[in-house]
Amino acid sequence: MDIALLQLDIQWCTPEENMRRAETLIENVAPAQLYVLPEMWATGFAMHPQKVAYEEEHCVALKWMQQQAVMRGCALCGSLAIRTQDGLCRNRHYFVTPSSMLFYDKHHLFTHGQEHLHFAAGNQHTVVEWQGFRLLLLTCYDLRFPLWSRYGWAGEYDAIVCVANWPASRQLAWNTLVRARAIENQCYVLACNRVGNDPVTSYQGGTALIDPLGRDVAVAKENAEQALCGLLSMDKLLRYRSHFRVLDDRDLSLV
Repeated sequence: MDIALLQLDIQWCTPEENMRRAETLIENVAPAQLYVLPEMWATGFAMHPQKVAYEEEHCVALKWMQQQAVMRGCALCGSLAIRTQDGLCRNRHYFVTPSSMLFYDKHHLFTHGQEHLHFAAGNQHTVVEWQGFRLLLLTCYDLRFPLWSRYGWAGEYDAIVCVANWPASRQLAWNTLVRARAIENQCYVLACNRVGNDPVTSYQGGTALIDPLGRDVAVAKENAEQALCGLLSMDKLLRYRSHFRVLDDRDLSLV
């Protein structure tokens, strides 16, 4: 499967400009079957959801994702601040195809940044199927918690798609954890981070496609807005899993 990870320089609380930037990146690379956007890609990591969160039917960024999926015959994913019918706000990671829309609500809210005071946590995993691949959706801080993403307990999957606003001050952790999740779960990791600045911190990216051995398939330039393209190979994944059967020995009694 051809994928493109969109390492955006997100403009603060300006959805129209961020849609324009994302569309420019998409149009300047070869067509892909899946485009991945960062966490809260339309607004930045805004902790005042009353200003940025809309109900699904009124969310222009979500409508844009649906329009792009239909127009290009592809899937797009990325998270948005959404107000649900119960009045709660959620950091919702959408996976949009021409004919469907699935989502994952971020489970591990970033208490250090007080995300838990403004958003409600999800409590269910989401594995979507697209182009013959099973994809586990994660969002940013989830990456630090290996049990939540453990193959088998989180579901059976072939790749993890992690979207993030991960700051430059903790870049080493990001670089380490995206590779660790690939190695321990014998899966691809599609890790899409942002670049640029917001009112609180700065971001240098580190967007990467990692193979099931923890090796870099493709890595984005630091501090640069770009579309990072790569290829997922099911043949290579299955060959590696059947040859080196680590997943057979995982600790099922602990999950």
